[in-house]
Amino acid sequence: MATAVGKKFPDLNVDAMNEMGDTFKLNILEEAVNNKKKVLLFWYPKDFTFVCPTELHAFQEALGEFEKRNTIVIGASCDTPEVHFAWLNTSKDNGGIEGVTYPILADSNRNLSSRLGILDIFNETYNEETGTVEVEGDNVTYRATYLIDEEGIVFHEGINHMPVGRNVKEFMRLIDAYSHVQSHGEVCPANWEEGKDAMKADRKGTAEYLASH
Repeated sequence: MATAVGKKFPDLNVDAMNEMGDTFKLNILEEAVNNKKKVLLFWYPKDFTFVCPTELHAFQEALGEFEKRNTIVIGASCDTPEVHFAWLNTSKDNGGIEGVTYPILADSNRNLSSRLGILDIFNETYNEETGTVEVEGDNVTYRATYLIDEEGIVFHEGINHMPVGRNVKEFMRLIDAYSHVQSHGEVCPANWEEGKDAMKADRKGTAEYLASH
């Protein structure tokens, strides 16, 4: 599976649902380029599951911090818009995501997730007797996350197995680091956070940083 990092995000229109119950087409590349904003796109396996609502609520709680960083947050799974809307209308106490305000992709035809190579497919075999392709696996996505810059270029890609939830603060750190590189032309060392020293991208810069830390 080839990485998406350093490449333009796929130029695809995908069905999406908002908290008002509106279904519309959403193009991640256009969202970044046309709005001159970064995009955080996070995929989760299924609506009405266990770890997934904790992540959607965590991103919602941090939405203001991402907005401060000129970043649009978008969720995504392979469920249909109707299932998304039902989940959006289910209370938090019942495992729902009522109160989530960012859009959620409904990649039910799996065009975008297939292009990204993030589907849980162990094996595909062609059944000559029936003339069909049979899939082993759930054919839903892993917990994949993409950070896309204002030019539509992916600068971070991460994939977790389904039982492992994400750390939302780490994506803020990655956005801060990339923004620092964009603004100052410096590179960010291990464990860098906003306000800490960065480095010049040469041997002298590395030596000076290591000597002072």
